[in-house]
Amino acid sequence: MAALAVIAAAHAQIGAPYIHDPSTLAECDGKWYTFGTGGGGIISDDGWTWHSGADRPGGGAAPDMMKIGDRYLCIYGATGGGLFGGHNGRILTMWNKTLDPKSPDFKWSTAIEVASSDGMEDCDAIDPCLLLDPTTGRLWATYGTYFGNIRLIELDPKTGERVKGNVEKDVAIDCEASALMYRDGWYYLLGTHGTCCDGVNSTYNIVVGRSRSVEGPYLDNVGRDMFHGGGRMVIAAGDRATGAGHFGSTVINEGVEVMSFHWEADFDMGGRSVLAVRPLLWKNGWPYAGERFRGGTYAVLSERRGYSLEMAVDFVRMQQERQRWGDRNQMQQPPKPIANQKLEDVISTWPDANTPVAVRCSDYMFRPHQLWTFTPVEEAGGYLSAPYFKITIAGTDRALTATADKELATVAYSGAKEQLWRVEQLTDGTYRIMPYAIPGQPGKNQKYCLYSAGDSTPTLAEYDFKSDNSKWNLKKD
Repeated sequence: MAALAVIAAAHAQIGAPYIHDPSTLAECDGKWYTFGTGGGGIISDDGWTWHSGADRPGGGAAPDMMKIGDRYLCIYGATGGGLFGGHNGRILTMWNKTLDPKSPDFKWSTAIEVASSDGMEDCDAIDPCLLLDPTTGRLWATYGTYFGNIRLIELDPKTGERVKGNVEKDVAIDCEASALMYRDGWYYLLGTHGTCCDGVNSTYNIVVGRSRSVEGPYLDNVGRDMFHGGGRMVIAAGDRATGAGHFGSTVINEGVEVMSFHWEADFDMGGRSVLAVRPLLWKNGWPYAGERFRGGTYAVLSERRGYSLEMAVDFVRMQQERQRWGDRNQMQQPPKPIANQKLEDVISTWPDANTPVAVRCSDYMFRPHQLWTFTPVEEAGGYLSAPYFKITIAGTDRALTATADKELATVAYSGAKEQLWRVEQLTDGTYRIMPYAIPGQPGKNQKYCLYSAGDSTPTLAEYDFKSDNSKWNLKKD
């Protein structure tokens, strides 16, 4: 069972993350929800461990979900997509005050039709998504499959109905399961390309184009129009999983974003279709999938200066047989490699593991007091994309620990919440490192992160994406 847990942690969300065509992740009363084809969906208390129980009537396929004001709007496709032998589909919307099926306020409104296809036209009304334009407040939806074009329509954000007189517009071909995003003056259209619903042989992958107008044209990185088959890759198969499809984006904080999707087949989960959550990164104005952090041994380097996070112990000099720089005879002698300084070379000079030792930053020298092992602690739960980690000096149980005065120390690992850390890749590729809890502070820490207050002075301070003090790089060595 332990081995299975490690496999699950390496490749997917854990628990029962089984879903196909997941909607964009939606938060309701501290829990995360996503809904899939066929009705229903899955729920997570922390964003990491999932279980069944989400309720969506109407069946059909590929819903999307969005909170507008104090209500949740659901859009989904009824039939279409070649289901039951046809492409005559319908797109429907409905509302709910809550996503919690146990709440007394849980009641879906009567679904209303906002678009359809007759099975003969160049569109298939299925696989819808939603975008509430942050610049105008207008609500847009796209839908469609390989059977024809991807279409854009406008909805009323107060009623969920089609805007009166709105005429659909074709914006892409050769994809399905489309999604829309807005960022920094650009609208992004994402589509799922490749073959669906063939398990381990599915070639699904997610591509993107962008436009200055929500109505397009959507061009990729080399200028190809998505209406003529263009699209830049966002994520394809990898990590023993294939069939990446049905993109959704979630902003956690400024600079902290994730993308959700399904793998058509996760090899380590028996080839099942499962929910996946990855960091969403941006480079030169284009989105791409980051790697979910799994742990390992790293140097932790500040973005502020590039100095290394280290345990504050005496620097132990290494012995070296020195040769004079001007001695040309050394050209005739083969070099003798020097071994790295080892833990056993220095650990006797360190205080006892139960004695707290401060933390500082200094020049990186790949020494034992500068190497940190990140180990997932499955039983501690997690957050969107990963479990919590303990961070220890490599080869020891001396754990990075948050103190009551919002400082840092290393002391023997006890499993205390102030020794558990949330490690998230930011949109620029750096990392935010946050303690689960701070002694004396109520509840789960959502504010303070590992922070470089000075070139050599790490501390805990409020996260600020605009400041390099909040950002760290992890270097394998």
